Amino acid sequence: MPSVLMTTEGHIAVVTLNREDALNAFNYETLAELQMVAEEIRVNKEIRVVIFTGAGDKAFSVGADLKERKTLTEQQVKRNLYKINEVFNLIDQLPQPTIAAINGYAFGGGMELALACDIRIGAEGTQMGLTETSLAIIPGAGGTQRLPRLIGQSKALELILTARRLTSEEAYEYGLLNKISKREQLQADCLAMAESMLNNGPIALQQAKFAIKNGMNTDLQTGMQIERKAYEVTIPTADRLEALRAFSEKRKPEYKGE
Repeated sequence: MPSVLMTTEGHIAVVTLNREDALNAFNYETLAELQMVAEEIRVNKEIRVVIFTGAGDKAFSVGADLKERKTLTEQQVKRNLYKINEVFNLIDQLPQPTIAAINGYAFGGGMELALACDIRIGAEGTQMGLTETSLAIIPGAGGTQRLPRLIGQSKALELILTARRLTSEEAYEYGLLNKISKREQLQADCLAMAESMLNNGPIALQQAKFAIKNGMNTDLQTGMQIERKAYEVTIPTADRLEALRAFSEKRKPEYKGE
């Protein structure tokens, strides 16, 4: 049984961590499979939005597989650390918009996967957090860098240094979640958000994401230059001309990602 599953619904890919019995924890095999899936998505023009979630109703992912971790040498632990960084960076840099459907516990590396996604929607009543310091380690898959960029340094320090577990409601108040859904409505809400993105030009979606994510890592004027270059990519596209025609003809545009 694969540790990672991918299904497609139209132009939407749904990637599912498929280790329900292990609360979708990451062992090396799962990370390798997730990397292969992400690499496939990256070059697939037909996939325009990606949803990441976990199998079952208990966990999105509880992070590193501690049963595996106890059996690893120091070198193997480092190997896993490099691999999870590589994979989550790949997901962070996917050209397509990404949504984390947090259907259950999201701790440690599980929370870091959610942080690597562009948008996070959580089921009501679940728990999440960067809990690594309680295990005498620190977040090592982007948590110490992505969390403060998302919610600010002081709040990130509070959550990481206390290893605090947040309810989804608290996570929303901290700015970790974009939205809270009723558990039975989570997948439908994520698909609805993805569908709302699909109404827009796929190249424009990718360039807007590129401009925002790269501009955030630099000063304002450099960011403005990044934005202008990203805009220029959209000018010669067939989709932009289709949008103008559709507007004049008072109809919905039919975008092809060209």
